[in-house]
Amino acid sequence: MLETFYNNFGFLGSIALAFTAFLLFIFWIAGIAGLAQRPDTGTKNIQLACCVLFPPFPILWLFWDMYWQKKQMEHTGD
Repeated sequence: MLETFYNNFGFLGSIALAFTAFLLFIFWIAGIAGLAQRPDTGTKNIQLACCVLFPPFPILWLFWDMYWQKKQMEHTGD
């Protein structure tokens, strides 16, 4: 399997693809952890189910939350 992976993508492609997959996995876990720490608003269980069934959801939520926190910090810095 590793030989096929290397033959299809080459050395740099294999490293880049493995690194990208690793980062996406880390962002997925971080998004799930961030959603799990939110206060229970009644939709928390639905959001956690979406995290497991639709893996891009926690990654998108993580980036949206970082953007929202940046906006809040800029607003309170005035």
